[in-house]
Amino acid sequence: MPRDVVVVGAGVGGLAAAARLQAAGHRVTVLEQADAVGGKLGTLERDGFVFDTGPSLVTMPHVLTELLAATGGEVDALGLERLDVACRYRFADGTLLDLPGDLAAVPDALDAALGPGRGAQWTAFLERAERIWDVTHGPFLFSPITVGDMARLSRRVPDIATVAPWRSLRALGRRYLTDPRLVALLDRYATYTGSDPRRAPAALATVPYAEQTWGSWYVPGGLGRIATVLAERVEALGGSVETGVEVTDVLVGGGRASGVRLADGTVRGADVVVANADATQVYSRLVAGPAGRRASARLARATPSLAGFVLLLALDDPPPVPHHQVFFAEDYDEEFDGVFGRNGPPRPVARPTVYVAAPDDPAIVPGPGTGAWFVLVNAPRHDPAPGSTSGLDWDAPGLAASYADDVLAVLASRGLDVRHRVRHRTVLTPADLERATLTPGGSIYGTSSNGARAAFLRPANRSPVPGLYLVGGSSHPGGGLPLVMLSARIVADLVGTPSRRVGPNGRAEGAESARTVALRAPSRPERSR
Repeated sequence: MPRDVVVVGAGVGGLAAAARLQAAGHRVTVLEQADAVGGKLGTLERDGFVFDTGPSLVTMPHVLTELLAATGGEVDALGLERLDVACRYRFADGTLLDLPGDLAAVPDALDAALGPGRGAQWTAFLERAERIWDVTHGPFLFSPITVGDMARLSRRVPDIATVAPWRSLRALGRRYLTDPRLVALLDRYATYTGSDPRRAPAALATVPYAEQTWGSWYVPGGLGRIATVLAERVEALGGSVETGVEVTDVLVGGGRASGVRLADGTVRGADVVVANADATQVYSRLVAGPAGRRASARLARATPSLAGFVLLLALDDPPPVPHHQVFFAEDYDEEFDGVFGRNGPPRPVARPTVYVAAPDDPAIVPGPGTGAWFVLVNAPRHDPAPGSTSGLDWDAPGLAASYADDVLAVLASRGLDVRHRVRHRTVLTPADLERATLTPGGSIYGTSSNGARAAFLRPANRSPVPGLYLVGGSSHPGGGLPLVMLSARIVADLVGTPSRRVGPNGRAEGAESARTVALRAPSRPERSR
């Protein structure tokens, strides 16, 4: 029978789950505490400038197009555009690398920019990453990982050797990469999960593999359109999306989730509750009783992910630059030490790696000769407690403005000075992200992947409370747009469809499950040898 489903949170994970469940025949209501949908995929408009405040590129685009197709939407509704230059990198020694969006062209570009043989090193690393992908993407990305999955994997000795769970991403990279610039390039991918490459598992080699295999893509008009299109899809299917509605409790009756209580005291009954909120918030604030306490204690054993310090720059006469640029720190290890509070308390990094997204998109600016740039640096999470060892007080008077000046000065020292072109700027700190999305500390990905056991400390999609499911970047399989959308697919599969009997494992019997059928990805391109 169709079920009444309440989805708490209208981030991409919540909206994707809502669209899938509504398309499957359930009755879905999405409740969002903010005044707009999107969550961390936020949008800010000011004086005709439109800024994405979260993700700035789409990877694994087939995950998004499959979601649209599965929910009856137009697959090309977003008009995805592939970037010819995936990213321009400036290394600590001043070397510039324009990394092509076409995988086949990457080795030659590396040789040309960094010296002969660098392309072969990177190709050898990606071949190892591809083997890791083949072993891990089924159980770790496309299904709700279980003890059985881990047991089966542990019995396959060749697969264990391929994944090398005892080895960090940095250590794996150094087996293939002798050029420190290639090591820095690889290190950056650990930050996609909010992690430190010296502690993140070797399995994260799949991140650059996926990005370079299926390319980097942009949504004209800004990535915030993804959330808008998904919300429209929910409503077109007969569901509802309500903003400005805060959920304060997940109610439990008869041993299972029975609905939610709102801030005004109203109760919304439900057969199923899907929480697209940070898992720490879910278990510490929304779920009462032993189940919430046990889950909170488990989460406390994981390292929170890094946060981000963001500048939104409205520019006049911006210089012509690629869509994405990364200006590496002179000392990347010092940056990770500062962000995660090693060799001292957590602290703003004096000379951080600076990431710039500068879309050449007339839809996001008020007219010709203007630019809407997103500038990001890794940052410690927000924690205003005096003497905190897990973060710092980003609300301290003058800190945000002075650090914004420092970041622009660092960018200028590395060859991109836009300070005289700024019409206005907006500063977003980890404290601002915490307030906007109720994400503790502004940790972008919930928990990091630091440590060999991190993947198993990440909250499961099926909660300890029957009828309550978790979706989004802080739950399995992790953060980033494609993984968040995959978490929605997993949750929809667990809830099941009204037309099929739900078996004891929570899946619709006879349904095509995410565990047994991976997404039909486009053919992987041949890599240059």
